Amino acid sequence: MTDQEREPAPTGAAAPSGPPEPAADGAAPQLRDETAELRAQVAQSDERYRRALADFDNLRKRMARDAHREREDERARVAARWLPVLDNLELALQHAAADPSSIVSGLEAVRQQALAVLADLGYPLRDDLNEPFDPSRHEAVAVLPANDAAPGTILQVVRPGYGTDEHPLRPAAVVVAKGA
Repeated sequence: MTDQEREPAPTGAAAPSGPPEPAADGAAPQLRDETAELRAQVAQSDERYRRALADFDNLRKRMARDAHREREDERARVAARWLPVLDNLELALQHAAADPSSIVSGLEAVRQQALAVLADLGYPLRDDLNEPFDPSRHEAVAVLPANDAAPGTILQVVRPGYGTDEHPLRPAAVVVAKGA
């Protein structure tokens, strides 16, 4: 290839062959003005970026602090709901030497109070006796033959389950009927 083939054809205006010449009035060349303007824009963008990072970091820290405070507040609210139950258990223990039938009725009242606290928290006691076995709600601990119940029916609840289908707290441990 010759030198003429490598060079682009002239378009009428001569391409600058070096740094621009200063203007006749002594002003700085246009290229230097553009460079200074671009550097200022980069510095401004860099400053915005650093501020955005700092704001995000502050937001992250504030959210973590708020989440921790909210968890602590919720724990305190739940614990406070259990205090009356503990108070009544203490009263029952103080009267342990009294008539056993009154102790039993007092303990049954405390049990009902504890069940009410769980239900208010969204975890009611489930009544699973004679229901069909559901592995998502029940844990089979035994299987027994039963002529009077359909296979897969819960014959006995060994440990009750709490919660709803959407929010289970604990599955029920159950004895399930098997077919003949």
